[in-house]
Amino acid sequence: MRIALTYNLRLSDSEEEAEFDTQQTVDALAGAIDRLGHRLERFEVSGPASRTVARLEAYSPDLIFNTAEGRRGRFREAFYPALFDELGFPYTGSDAYALAVTLDKQLTKLILRDHDVRTPGWQYVEKLEELTASALRFPVIVKPNFEGSSKGITQDSVAETVAELEEKVRRALERYPAGILVEEYISGRDLTVPYLAAVENDYDGVLAPVEYVVDPGLSRQRRYAIYDYALKTSEDKAVSVKAPASIPAGIADELRRTAQTVFRLTDCRDLGRIDFRLSDAGVPYFLEINALPSLEPGAGIFAAAELDGLHFDAVIGSVIQAAARRHGIKDSPRRQGKPPRKTGPLRVGFAYNVKRIKPTADAVEDSEAEYDSPSTLQAIREAIASWGHEVIDLEANQELPTVLAVTPLDLVFNIAEGFKGRNREAQVPSLLELLDIPYTGSDPATLSLALDKALAKKIVRQHGIHTPNFQIFTTGKERLNREFTEFPLMVKPVAEGSSKGVVSKSVVQNEAELRDVVREMVSKYQQPALVEEYIRGREFTVGLLGERRPRVLPPMEIVFVDQAEENPVYSFQHKLDWNDRIRYDVPANLEPNQIEKLRTAGRGAFMALGCRDVARIDFKMDARGRFYFLECNPLPGLTPGWSDLVLIAKGAGMDYRTLIGEILSGAIRRYKEREQRRAADMPSHANGNGGATVVEMPGPELREGKG
Repeated sequence: MRIALTYNLRLSDSEEEAEFDTQQTVDALAGAIDRLGHRLERFEVSGPASRTVARLEAYSPDLIFNTAEGRRGRFREAFYPALFDELGFPYTGSDAYALAVTLDKQLTKLILRDHDVRTPGWQYVEKLEELTASALRFPVIVKPNFEGSSKGITQDSVAETVAELEEKVRRALERYPAGILVEEYISGRDLTVPYLAAVENDYDGVLAPVEYVVDPGLSRQRRYAIYDYALKTSEDKAVSVKAPASIPAGIADELRRTAQTVFRLTDCRDLGRIDFRLSDAGVPYFLEINALPSLEPGAGIFAAAELDGLHFDAVIGSVIQAAARRHGIKDSPRRQGKPPRKTGPLRVGFAYNVKRIKPTADAVEDSEAEYDSPSTLQAIREAIASWGHEVIDLEANQELPTVLAVTPLDLVFNIAEGFKGRNREAQVPSLLELLDIPYTGSDPATLSLALDKALAKKIVRQHGIHTPNFQIFTTGKERLNREFTEFPLMVKPVAEGSSKGVVSKSVVQNEAELRDVVREMVSKYQQPALVEEYIRGREFTVGLLGERRPRVLPPMEIVFVDQAEENPVYSFQHKLDWNDRIRYDVPANLEPNQIEKLRTAGRGAFMALGCRDVARIDFKMDARGRFYFLECNPLPGLTPGWSDLVLIAKGAGMDYRTLIGEILSGAIRRYKEREQRRAADMPSHANGNGGATVVEMPGPELREGKG
């Protein structure tokens, strides 16, 4: 089974991260899942949720093993399960509703009070004036209502007088304004009752009670025998777990029966833990339930499970088993009334053009400048395969239509540039659409529009984004537009990428130069030339990932090191050979308001052109701080450590594998949508996952353009 382990990694000893998992815990969980024979991918979720979504879509797990706590808010534990539900991924543990209810201590107590579950007397307080101290029996303990791991609970949390209580409530509300719980303090012992749904016993998976035992030396120094925040953090080595708890059999049975009721009423799934207080008189009181319990090695759930013969790996296995059974992962989807769901690796076609002719530094030979070298192709293959998918090579040559017709594929990762014409980048996506095969990147319309720089500028300009003034020349004899009031001007082929045709002489100083360069470009590239206003200023490129709401990565500045160069241009030679004339600053050194303007312009151009999954957009900023759209590349280069987009991603803290995964995620999402449509139209539709031969592309290492 393909399993994603989602977690928050604890990086500090701050209270904010108290509920997060240590590296030791993450490693232990990952090791157990791996030893159980599953394929595992780790997902640390503390960053942007969009990144987590993209990575999950790229990996497409059969099951998510979730320990993520979320970072803030009263519904933080519910956030990721709600997200998983929205994405359609099965996961371990309780759903968003159960986690939201159980994190709210007073709401849980209200539910249980109606079912005769014994709890200490309590009051929920959001404002100090709501406190009714006379209704409580002292001493009382003050605790945050929406926190776990004993956060906010110390020896100082217990109040023995009304005045003391009011002061402690006031201070607690300052730290935890969402609300606090004032609860009667029960003198006694702390017990916990774990739950594993997959364990078959007379208590529906409720395990034997275990006890937290504090070192006697430390215990004598503490006024109140409570399992507080210090014992869970800085003094944790003084606490041991005793299993089973030293209590009479009758009380143990009562605790397990009560726990059965609580887990059922709160709809706790797969695993959980309930904390009880056993009074000095031997009366058990419910304190709280944790539907997302700690799985740190040595935790109470493992000690209790050992009594049933379950070691660490078996506990993790039982959680996976319960979730798999509940989600019907091994059952026929049709019997479950759900659309068919593919399990196992996806068959990902990899469409590309391989570079066999090395471009020359003088730009005389640049016919395959946009193609990719064998080393780049191999890096992409390995990145796709690292997400657990099977990669099938699809060289974009004249045989591709026949190959596509007979090769079973789930989707295609497309970087194919095509062969000729201003629609060449749209050739492979058009074939894929004809065959209803989802693919990465923009659709044929966007690829054709973006490749035609003049059409792209017209569309972007209509959406209120600045572009340099421009004109199309087809012969070099056309009259120069009046809007060109001064030189220099810029000349480039209208439908080429990787800066083909952009060389030092592309910046022309007079009309005679302009016409000479235009005639040369029209002849060489067999297409019109674009003449545009030369914008003096800084040059930037912006990477975007996503679809409907693309994520804008930190902009990168192309810095021309030679300050004596009067009219620098980011040329074909620069992209072919990164030398001491160019420096890349990522993130770019811009003021916050300038970054926001650039982000807005980048996102606006991306959406105006209908881009999807990935694009890189070039801008220049003039002396007045205005950003001018130059061009959009919806099929950007992906050479590791070299291509602009890869450098941008690295500057954003994204490694190469993650970048490929994020690009891939959109196609996987569309693949799932296609399968759902097919299921709705033809319930018996089969996916057809036959075999195919992987074609290796041998050849010498060739110099790579940046793209």
